[in-house]
Amino acid sequence: MDDCLFCKIIANEIPSSKVYEDDELFAFKDLYPKADVHILVIPKLHIESLDGLTSDHQNLIAKMMLKLPELARDQGLKDGFRTIINTGPGGGQEVGHLHMHILGGKNLPGFK
Repeated sequence: MDDCLFCKIIANEIPSSKVYEDDELFAFKDLYPKADVHILVIPKLHIESLDGLTSDHQNLIAKMMLKLPELARDQGLKDGFRTIINTGPGGGQEVGHLHMHILGGKNLPGFK
């Protein structure tokens, strides 16, 4: 999508602190981290939200989920991490492109 922030990051139109990239996925440090480690993992394919998934996306989503622990370990999160997927405005999603948050470290916030 032309106006999607994350699509522009994938296309290198907007700089990011990339931590991983392959043919289907892109991961980068959150610009406004909520914990010591805060990584966003996004598909290169524009999917609006978790609610926009279809059975055609099964392999892509499985790949994303399997990549999360590896990325967390690569960021030094050996004792565990939190994974969050916000879906839609009512679920706290701020960018209309499916993304998964990896959070961890000493300053991991609690739920309020």
